[in-house]
Amino acid sequence: MTSRFSLGAFALGALLAASAAPALAAPCGTGTFETWLEDFKKEAASKGISQPAIQAGLTGVTLDKAILARDHSQAVFNQTFEQFSGRMVPPRLVRGSNMLKQYGSVLARIEQSYGVPAEVLVAIWGLETDFGVNTGKFATMRSLATLAYDCRRSDMFKAELMDALRIVERGDLAPQEMRGAWAGEIGQTQFMPSSYIKYAVDFDGNGRRDLLRSAPDVLASTANFLASYGWQRGKNWEPGSANFAVIQQWNKSEVYARTIGYFATQLAHAP
Repeated sequence: MTSRFSLGAFALGALLAASAAPALAAPCGTGTFETWLEDFKKEAASKGISQPAIQAGLTGVTLDKAILARDHSQAVFNQTFEQFSGRMVPPRLVRGSNMLKQYGSVLARIEQSYGVPAEVLVAIWGLETDFGVNTGKFATMRSLATLAYDCRRSDMFKAELMDALRIVERGDLAPQEMRGAWAGEIGQTQFMPSSYIKYAVDFDGNGRRDLLRSAPDVLASTANFLASYGWQRGKNWEPGSANFAVIQQWNKSEVYARTIGYFATQLAHAP
């Protein structure tokens, strides 16, 4: 599982924060975390988030210094494509091929709806969380509140925390279910909350956009993300193509994007 600060969700979160000046700004890093959190709750209410959602999502949330340590000590990603793809793709090929078969009918309906091939979706699914096995153990609300309180990217993470509350409010997930990567990504393909709000779809028709447990929702939502960035139906995804540029909206790292494409091509040619 990879923490993806480059995902378009962060750009969206920053945009949201910049486009709506908060009525009750909670300044980062000043005073105690508890005081900051109370100010944030007022700000969330001023943005129309319900008190039940605010209380359910934020009651008892505390600062996590381990999250700050991780954020402040991020290593630069410096593996070559050969190193990264060689480590990530071969161990996942057989399982990926099995997933293509197991979810074949669902993936066919998704491709019909969004134009994104099954192989690309399964490649992303495998690289992000080993097909839903390793979605992360960090409490999302605590991670996002901690990073919003810190002053490095406060506006960005405040916007993400607001959207995490909106996920709770619309009934997709309960706060205690929201566990994922340390930087706030959740679900089997690791959506930031802003992307969850914007792109998650209820493909299994049960009334919830459940990116933790529903493979149809996970795969269709991932397809919706790519389609929204201009995926061209029926075209290839080789580096330099329009579709490869769309994959880079998923992850700006060229090495990671090339690995998605390589994995997808391997799956397409698998017996």
